[in-house]
Amino acid sequence: MTTMIQWEPFYELRNTMDRLFDQGFSRPWRLLSSPEYQAAFPVDIWESGDAVEVKAALPGIYPDDVDITVVGDTMTIKAHHAASEEESRRTYYVHEVPYGGEWQRTFSLPVTVEPDKAEARYEHGMLYLTLPKAESVRPRQIKIGSGHSAEPQLASSSN
Repeated sequence: MTTMIQWEPFYELRNTMDRLFDQGFSRPWRLLSSPEYQAAFPVDIWESGDAVEVKAALPGIYPDDVDITVVGDTMTIKAHHAASEEESRRTYYVHEVPYGGEWQRTFSLPVTVEPDKAEARYEHGMLYLTLPKAESVRPRQIKIGSGHSAEPQLASSSN
């Protein structure tokens, strides 16, 4: 048996545009030039049980130079790295470690969180955040009640 496939003249164009939008908007670092990409710090965000977890790589940044804000469902992480005079006087052959600037990443969180109950820790250049989900979005267990007494009652009929 032969299968016929309808020819679509714009199939390749549509596939190319889909790849551009997918890779360009879901992975915007592909559109950044290398200095801009190098200044952006990588972040992982995932959902676990009753919280949203965040891990950000901030090597060479002191914890006091990191500012984390949550407004509504938007989280912003800002980091500042001051350049020393010695670093600014050097003649570099390769210069990929950014100094003397402020970097910022802003994310839309998948659920509403309670920022007042958030926990943050910083270990070996990695920032770890735990943002508890708001009570209103946490899953609830609903128990089913029978609405009847433990023993079924039989209706008696009198003749």
